[in-house]
Amino acid sequence: MPSPRPLARFSAAEAVFSAIREDIEGGTIEVGSKLSSEAALAAHYGVSRSVIREALRSCNALGLTVTKTGKGTFVVANRVANDLSLGQYSARDLNEARPHIEIPAAGLAARRRSPEDLEHLTELVSTMLGESDPEAWVALDASFHSAIARASGNKVFESVVADIREALSHQSETLNMVADRQHVSDDEHLRIVEAIASGDSTAAEAAMADHLSAVSVALDAILSK
Repeated sequence: MPSPRPLARFSAAEAVFSAIREDIEGGTIEVGSKLSSEAALAAHYGVSRSVIREALRSCNALGLTVTKTGKGTFVVANRVANDLSLGQYSARDLNEARPHIEIPAAGLAARRRSPEDLEHLTELVSTMLGESDPEAWVALDASFHSAIARASGNKVFESVVADIREALSHQSETLNMVADRQHVSDDEHLRIVEAIASGDSTAAEAAMADHLSAVSVALDAILSK
């Protein structure tokens, strides 16, 4: 196993992910190799097993590794795949579908949201702004998008966003690690909530469109490397 690297400046999961990715893409860990167990990797990098799992999920999403239940994680490529695997759906699936769902949902939320909806969205954004734990932030991000769909008053939008929630979490987690999107997303989320709070459906749709466009650009940058 390669020598440990210092984990400063990044979250622990980001640092572990970056170290493993560098070793795979640089050939230190060869295609076909089986990675050490979660316990061994956790001891090697001085982090918890949950941090290792988070880092490995991003390696899997980039198409660098595949995790087989009961067998371990194997290196299957030394370069990023043409698309990200996000559980049941791919990044391209999400990119193509989300604008048709979440933009009109944001517009409807601006017109239909209840005081309770607005209070919940405001609390979510406030909590996200102060959240330093990446895993907790990702969970809040999924809750944020689900809450907007619920505030739209459209059961179809609410159901669809609930269905893609797990994939959204995987995508958010990977983007935060690879493209450092967390703080930028906070600002974008704040704009969306401010528009919904003002009752301006046009501004809410524009803010959501800008957010989704930024996510798409970040994904394209990852896939084109």
